[in-house]
Amino acid sequence: MVYLLKFGASWILPPGIFFLALWYVAWRLYKKREKGLAGMLAALVFVFYLLCTSLVSERVMGALEATYTPPENPQGDVIIMLGGGAFPDTPDVSGQGTLCSSPANRLLTAARLQRKLDLPIILSGGQVYSDSGPEAVIAKRILMDLGVPEEKIFVEGRSINTTQNARFSKEIMQEQGFTKPILVTSAFHMRRSVLNFEKCGVEVTAYPADYRVNTRHDFHYNKLKPSTSALEDNVLVMQEVLRALVTRYLE
Repeated sequence: MVYLLKFGASWILPPGIFFLALWYVAWRLYKKREKGLAGMLAALVFVFYLLCTSLVSERVMGALEATYTPPENPQGDVIIMLGGGAFPDTPDVSGQGTLCSSPANRLLTAARLQRKLDLPIILSGGQVYSDSGPEAVIAKRILMDLGVPEEKIFVEGRSINTTQNARFSKEIMQEQGFTKPILVTSAFHMRRSVLNFEKCGVEVTAYPADYRVNTRHDFHYNKLKPSTSALEDNVLVMQEVLRALVTRYLE
């Protein structure tokens, strides 16, 4: 009964209510003998509906996230963690400014790897917009709160995209004599990140983190309910594919 209520509620709230409204419009057009227009509208709404279901998103996102698997025994001389957004003035335990959810998950993985391997960390990520936080600076404060020594943390705070993450991290590697980086970023972001580092002439060991979907995809009818989170995952995959094409062929 609980699952049925969840499924029903998804059609009362957005985006489900909009699908019902648009399918009603398509039905009214069909009744008025606008069969071509009605069919086209119904088909477009159906495609959009599929993009809002986890039935589709978990398979599409899962395929992207499966590109790389975390190695059991990663070997390297430095960890590079890529940023992914921060808030500049939100309250935190040791000051102001917090990481968004994805980079916070990346940071957790990077911190655990640092403790396991006792390697230095390069934190790569600057302030992208006027109202966003300096990612690497905030991440450094949190790492130090978690017990990582300051001398083992290198801050790269100039980059505002993945291309610059790779370029400016390489500069720090050359200055410090690092040659075998372990790259930590979100699993959905790893394929493009590796490509960017390769274009800069840096071979990395990929260590994906921040997984958004499970590796096993069991079916249940609630995966057919429309949700904004499923749409977000599908859009993320589309963005990654598009940006990878730009990186490979235009940059």
